[in-house]
Amino acid sequence: MSRLPSLYISHGSPMTALHPGQVGVRLAELARDLPTPRAIVIASAHWLARQPLVGNHPQPPTLHDFGGFPRELFALQYPAPGDPALAEEVAGRIAAAGLPVALDPQRGLDHGAWVPLRLLHPQADIPVVPVSIQPMLGPQHQFALGRALAPLREQGVLLIGSGSITHNLHDWGHYQDGKQAPYVRPFIDWVEQRLAANDRDALFDYRRQAPFAERAHPTDEHLLPLYFAMGAAGEGGFGAKRIDAGVDAGFLAMDLYRFDGEDRAQDAA
Repeated sequence: MSRLPSLYISHGSPMTALHPGQVGVRLAELARDLPTPRAIVIASAHWLARQPLVGNHPQPPTLHDFGGFPRELFALQYPAPGDPALAEEVAGRIAAAGLPVALDPQRGLDHGAWVPLRLLHPQADIPVVPVSIQPMLGPQHQFALGRALAPLREQGVLLIGSGSITHNLHDWGHYQDGKQAPYVRPFIDWVEQRLAANDRDALFDYRRQAPFAERAHPTDEHLLPLYFAMGAAGEGGFGAKRIDAGVDAGFLAMDLYRFDGEDRAQDAA
């Protein structure tokens, strides 16, 4: 079975489900380029917990975890099956890495999971296992979580971190007519450069080293899934490839990343 990359997806606002724009095009292209996974494990910025939790619901409900949006958005469903056996394996691998973990038989798919998955695999026929993010534990913890699950890529499991490469909701509505927040481009360029250099130490320390880090991310939760995807790339280089999907509302950079690990890094050398 072909080894899959890990992915980081900027999922945007819930309205991306109704108006996919450029990110919808890019995710459809990714789906065509990649082998069809046997299952998906996704760590979303909208499932926050004090320790890793793994959803093992056999049919995860679609969670409409937002308000103030059009009624047609609340009517959307993503009826992908769960995979309790894979969830048990995910939890076992996390525990074997020395991280506390628990199963959650009630958890469904929040919009950080189902919105991008509807664009990537609209048939909803691939089993999905959600994993929580731990904002209090920082980037290195999320990296370790992804690293623990990296071997699943050899088994046809697609590992995804879903967040946003920039995410400052205080700027909602401040940038109109094609204008862009001044921090967006410097921040995303810095991330791209540090990933290309496999500079995990700088990325772990992004709060001090990245330009406009506090503006780009007043809180960490939407960048932490990037570290999950980085860790899931496995040992050695990240093999990171940035996929530009534009900027939504002038402040939400919709970058996607695929991490192919050592093979892509060696090919590029």
